[in-house]
Amino acid sequence: KSGCHNRFSVRNSRDKQLLHEIPAMIDLRNVMSPIETANGLPNACYVDDAMFTHERNTLFRDSWAAIGFGKDIPRPGMVKPVDFLGTPLLMVRNAEGKINVFENVCRHRGMILVDEPRQLRGPITCPYHAWAYDLDGQLRRTPHVGGSGIDSHESVSHCDLPLISVRTHVWRDVIFVNIGGEAPAFETAAGELIERWKEFEKPLVHTGEDSSISFTLDCNWKLAVENYCESYHLPFVHPDLNSYSRLEDHYNILDAGGFAGQGTLVYQPQISADGRRFPHFEGLSSKWDAGAEYIAFFPNVLLGVHNDHAFAILLLPDGNGRTVEQVEIYYADEAVRGDEYAEMRATNTAMWQTVFAEDVDVVEGMQRGRHASGYDGGKFSAVMDPPTHHFHSWVAAALSA
Repeated sequence: KSGCHNRFSVRNSRDKQLLHEIPAMIDLRNVMSPIETANGLPNACYVDDAMFTHERNTLFRDSWAAIGFGKDIPRPGMVKPVDFLGTPLLMVRNAEGKINVFENVCRHRGMILVDEPRQLRGPITCPYHAWAYDLDGQLRRTPHVGGSGIDSHESVSHCDLPLISVRTHVWRDVIFVNIGGEAPAFETAAGELIERWKEFEKPLVHTGEDSSISFTLDCNWKLAVENYCESYHLPFVHPDLNSYSRLEDHYNILDAGGFAGQGTLVYQPQISADGRRFPHFEGLSSKWDAGAEYIAFFPNVLLGVHNDHAFAILLLPDGNGRTVEQVEIYYADEAVRGDEYAEMRATNTAMWQTVFAEDVDVVEGMQRGRHASGYDGGKFSAVMDPPTHHFHSWVAAALSA
């Protein structure tokens, strides 16, 4: 495009020496021990501000973290600002339909460019001095920069001043970013999970507001992840779900690094009184005739797949003790958008809303429990807790790197 090179696409690393200094009082070595002898993460990992800052500057910066959904910017020219752990970001869909993410600041005086989601009819234009950028982040116009009516100056090279690009990948409609810029390619980092779910690499259909659920949790984001990872709590917290997807039908899922979860051999709730079902994803193997899987992709995405629908849950931390949880449900066929499926969609959404709401008291109760000075991180069940231990080990390794 004009020969411009975005030399700001990888974040400057001059401050790295400040990022990997774990607070000296925290010893995470035992968290990474075998499950039989390990303790869980200590209280400070849930309640200490210094630890939260350390998380932000290490595991969230260095990994592929999620910030939003493609369905929120469905058309070219649509933009949505996101504050991600204090960093102002801007999600943009360009003219070709590709999603870009930039730091949401003008290169002139650092003004926030976009303050609310919108459909642009032209370039991304700074409201301060009207410097304008195209949807790929290139600086295109600098009004009066050389004086009244003079829109150029030899000291301001458009090629040298693009928006600061953030490394981005979109998978299953989830927008992932690697703020630090040095994580392995997403296809490598998520390779084992992509391979595991390759049968579901098909278009996903989001049906609008009736497929969205949101919660605000008074807990640390990690408690939402570790609760999702395991099925141990099903009979006690989700009795209705356990009636058609029993604890004994579940199995643990672990990878070598960045994800963990659980699956079920039987997931067959009654969605419609007349026995109708949603259209299935095409070409699925018999494993999925009645099975389903639920996996946390670390750090902050929870995913579920079934033969007729899937969901993605984005966890946005807001300090130590607050997490915004956004759930989006997707279907296998455009036909599900139709009125004939409206009641079934509502039933499915209400069913999942009930399941996820049942977890709220649990995760908030664990957060309150993390203020007990005698609690040592807890003991794992070597049979039922491997996914949660796997997540704790991943966090401990990331914070200790």
